Amino acid sequence: MANIDVRLEEFDVVIVGAGGAGLAAAVQTGLAKLKTAVISEVFPTRSHTVSAQGGINAALANMDEDYWIWHMYDTVKGSDYIGDQDAIEFFTKNAPKTIIELEHWGMPFSRIENGKIYQRAFGGQTRNFGESIAHRACAVADRSGHAILHTLFERTLRPDISPYVSYYSEYYLLKLIVDPETKKPMAVVAWDMVNGGVHIFFAYAIIFATGGNTRNFRTNTNAHINTGRGWYVCAKAGIPIKDPEFVQFHPTGIYGVGNLITEGVRGEGGYLINANGERFMKKYAPHVLDLASRDVVSRGMAQEIREGRGVGPKKDHILLKLDHLGKDFIMDKLPGIWELAYKFVGVDCTKDPIPVQPTAHYHMGGIPTNIHGQVVTWDGDKEVPIPGLYGAGECACPSLHGANRLGCNSLLDLVITGKEAGRHAAEWIATERPIFPYPAEDYIADKYAKDVMDQLNTLFDGPAGSVKMDEIWEDLRDTMQHNMSVFRIEEGIKKQLELLDQYEEKFKNVGLTDKSKVFNTELIEYFDLESLLLVSKLETVAAYERKESRGAHYRDDYPERDDKNYLSHTAAYLKEDGSVEIQYKPVRMKPLTAPTFQPKKRVY
Repeated sequence: MANIDVRLEEFDVVIVGAGGAGLAAAVQTGLAKLKTAVISEVFPTRSHTVSAQGGINAALANMDEDYWIWHMYDTVKGSDYIGDQDAIEFFTKNAPKTIIELEHWGMPFSRIENGKIYQRAFGGQTRNFGESIAHRACAVADRSGHAILHTLFERTLRPDISPYVSYYSEYYLLKLIVDPETKKPMAVVAWDMVNGGVHIFFAYAIIFATGGNTRNFRTNTNAHINTGRGWYVCAKAGIPIKDPEFVQFHPTGIYGVGNLITEGVRGEGGYLINANGERFMKKYAPHVLDLASRDVVSRGMAQEIREGRGVGPKKDHILLKLDHLGKDFIMDKLPGIWELAYKFVGVDCTKDPIPVQPTAHYHMGGIPTNIHGQVVTWDGDKEVPIPGLYGAGECACPSLHGANRLGCNSLLDLVITGKEAGRHAAEWIATERPIFPYPAEDYIADKYAKDVMDQLNTLFDGPAGSVKMDEIWEDLRDTMQHNMSVFRIEEGIKKQLELLDQYEEKFKNVGLTDKSKVFNTELIEYFDLESLLLVSKLETVAAYERKESRGAHYRDDYPERDDKNYLSHTAAYLKEDGSVEIQYKPVRMKPLTAPTFQPKKRVY
């Protein structure tokens, strides 16, 4: 049996993930003087939040008249009406003061001449309930995610917070331990990637902030760490995944590599053209053109390619034109975009258009939560919070985005949901005074993490295996791209389900060739693939069962939205036999004020 070191740790709060959501939560638990562990696969400032470019939405009205109710209307409409409206109301009302708080913490926003925060136009953001385009995205040039991540990380280093927050960088999440009788969370199990060995972190409260998981698509914008481990461990613990079929494809990923070209390019006046040089979005969104919501633009691009108006020898991509904006403007407002285009495809975008294609970008669904970040299950149609378990950011789903997220709502999401999860966890611990879940029994690892220990022992002691991971990885990414992309159809989805069953069987014959425990990247890739196979299954089963088109989920065979049968959330349960059971749960509807409503003043 492999000699695997096991260490036990005790904290008040454990946060899994050190991106924007995890750091926002850590600020709150640190301020509450709670002993907090932040576990991350990478050093915090290398988390994927650093890649966000365009901005963060809030109705500040710095550039033109704006109100939170307009932001709420756009978000509900963008969600294709299955966003939970109480969550969206909370989210948009709190947006302006969130921006002001970040500004006070030192976030270096771009400025306009009067010194106020610069705001750019972004897709789906409008004034007066869809009347005209809004300038709502508060930006730091095209490096907004980088600025937010560093601002939040630096905040946790302040003297009033840092004594209470400990970072465990390069630790990989293996399991969520729940009490076998009460089903309440007890601990998380993690692998020490640097030194080898298992750590079990016990805590009153556990917050998942593990980010996105679109690495299962050939063309995607995600970092290599975005493989859905948070979804995996929660699904394995019996927690359903909410709305997994809604995968957003960003319209403008760099052709051939997938790296994101921010929607901010189109917000600043860039536009898409086909092989004929036509600005084709006027056919699909005649009023807002290239600033339609992402699902609309992605489908417009895909349709142009389908009908033979794509660019290049294979006619498989589109061009994003911004050279007309001028070199000085581009280097001031979009310097990162120039750098990305030049490095990855050799294009100087001050002179030539950038080749782009829709690319898997974001999950609207996730671990189900309420507006306080509490993870919930359902008793019939009633939501039941799980005491001490929280989710925040992209891995979670309070249904702020419904079937389609609007650009620049994601950074706002992670700051607000992270803050609320940390705040509520601290309040819950202070008021409920729960019993610490650290068990008195000996052999804790053998009792509570036996399945993980058995798996590790098999990998380290067993043969290399008859199947190489690359065979499954490459096929998975290609087939998901083909069958579960912008356009979906029953035949393709059914084929994908059959393929996923085959991949799962193959995966049983995968082993490790590297038996070392120190910096074993093959072991990490094994767990990444394990996670993505389950993520893919949840997505594909849910997509098969939702026989309508809504937001990012577009069925060629069911092209219309079906509110009669599918104005509801998907709850995907992983059963003990490995199959997925789909249930439908109600949307939290809180009808908007009539569009004739005109607020007299901004309400923060």
